Amino acid sequence: MPVSAAVNAFGTLLKIGDGGGGEVFTTIAEVQNISGPSLSLEMIDVTNHSSTAGWKERIGGLLDGGEVTFDINFQPTASTHSYSAGLVKDMVNRTKRNFKIVFPDGSSTTWTFSAFVSKFQSKAPVNGQLSASISLMITGQPTLA
Repeated sequence: MPVSAAVNAFGTLLKIGDGGGGEVFTTIAEVQNISGPSLSLEMIDVTNHSSTAGWKERIGGLLDGGEVTFDINFQPTASTHSYSAGLVKDMVNRTKRNFKIVFPDGSSTTWTFSAFVSKFQSKAPVNGQLSASISLMITGQPTLA
């Protein structure tokens, strides 16, 4: 019977670059669930009057790196979260940053990509922790290595 090679996702890190020469990446504090990148291929409809038996025909168009979304335990004064230095500031200033998702697979497999913070939604429930949901809109080609 085959044994699964599944990897436990606990310990995955999301890091943000400082934009400097010899860029330094800092782990974003208190990240919970991470989704993405959500890669897609735009399909272009090229159906014409000569298409075989009236079936739609398509060709591949532009590739899209999509989004990375994640949740955090929001710490308003944490350097990677704050309005003065973190994700909120980057969104307000329309700052493009480099990011890395580092998987705990024993090989340090990473997704690297450039992105803008496109959404920052904080949540403050009556009975629960202060949290936030963030979206990163990827620009250009993400790399899995």
